[in-house]
Amino acid sequence: MSEAAEQSRTRPPLTEHRAHLLIVVLACLGQFMVVLDVSIVNVALPSISQDLGFTQATLQWVVSAYALTFAGLLLLGGRIADLYGHKRIFIAGVVLFTGASLLGGLASTPGLLIAARAVQGVGAAVLAPATLTILTTTFTEGPRRAKAIASWSAVGAVGGAVGGLLGGLLTEQLSWRWILLINVPVGIALVAAAAAFLTESARSHGRRGAGLDVAGTLLVTGGISTLAYGTVQSPGHGWDSPQALIPIALGVVALAAFVLVEARVSRAPLVPLRLFRSRAVSGGNLVMALMGAASIAMWYFLSLHMQENLGYSPVQTGLAFIPHTLTLIVGARLCTRLIPLVGERRLIGIGSLVAAAGFVWQGRMDPGYVPGVLLPGLLMCLGMALNFTPVALLTTSGARDGEAGLLSGLLNTARQVGGSLGLAALATVAAAGATTSDGYGMAFTASAGLMVVAFAAVFLLPRRPRLSTAA
Repeated sequence: MSEAAEQSRTRPPLTEHRAHLLIVVLACLGQFMVVLDVSIVNVALPSISQDLGFTQATLQWVVSAYALTFAGLLLLGGRIADLYGHKRIFIAGVVLFTGASLLGGLASTPGLLIAARAVQGVGAAVLAPATLTILTTTFTEGPRRAKAIASWSAVGAVGGAVGGLLGGLLTEQLSWRWILLINVPVGIALVAAAAAFLTESARSHGRRGAGLDVAGTLLVTGGISTLAYGTVQSPGHGWDSPQALIPIALGVVALAAFVLVEARVSRAPLVPLRLFRSRAVSGGNLVMALMGAASIAMWYFLSLHMQENLGYSPVQTGLAFIPHTLTLIVGARLCTRLIPLVGERRLIGIGSLVAAAGFVWQGRMDPGYVPGVLLPGLLMCLGMALNFTPVALLTTSGARDGEAGLLSGLLNTARQVGGSLGLAALATVAAAGATTSDGYGMAFTASAGLMVVAFAAVFLLPRRPRLSTAA
């Protein structure tokens, strides 16, 4: 008896609408957990350092251990979702992420917490591509897929914004440990719901014999990880220091070897290079990398600006981000109405210019919350919200059987690697300012330049017939 038939005997039948709504909720909650843990620890770092005895040099690894394993293993996570099924991999990712969260929340030494954060990153790399794969394999191209991906995009963006507020509240009211322990009940509920209501995609069956590209996996994981590690070192040591140059050089060599292996050696490549002959894939991933760099830098520098220059507490900083979060939600929902009217390609261009205008305004560093944080922030977030959904739609459109997870992994990788490299580069720009305010203003202005490049990259994207507005 098939898995779907067995499930139908053990629960009341769901209407198609309710079943699809539940699938969207599960995918969005998985993505929310992954993105939230990128930012939720930032506010809690002083408490973590005091409680566990971190040094200034080792404290950054509470953030970096998660970011490096997450970015380095995303492509593998996307590939195994295609080979072994998105339901199985979704559940496996949630279990690994939840277990690591429990271990980290109970950690008694710096080494144990860093190890738990690294394992969390592995779980996130497995889980994140599966969340988008679930949506692209459940919904056919059209308005319903656009709405599902818009919700996924909004939740991913909101997770980064909510992290600061939730981290501040949990740290002040309970303990820093709850920024990790809160994942445990959520993860248990997600596993139970996924096991009961998700069905396995038929695309995954019969493909396990293709195997995994071990050499390609090791090279791309090592290359991305060492490249990201080098960029993480650059703000503290300088771009020309051995601490930054050596890992960056090793990362570039490993990635070059990866391309050679994929093109000439591997029989079942992790990333078939033919994918990048598609303008949707190559252009979409470039735009996503640029948006990842600008958006992660926006949250980082705004948080520092409000606490260091405006004197806000962690909770006040989180509350100040609420309008930004609401704008992301409204903008993502607005996408579903605008895409049929103007098309994905044009909407990406509009969003890039709106975001660029917001970054230029933010770069002026006007005093006060309304002119100096709120209004430019609304423009930046609206522009970002208008971009994420059409980029995801364009890049994953027309995916072959068994490649939805890979394309999802590529998009997530572009976003995370772009964010990691971009933040390191913009932190170096900010360090060149005469004051912190001047430095942050320079970083925001440079981010506007990234969004102008994203606008130019729109011309690499293909034109597609506009989606029908019919339900």
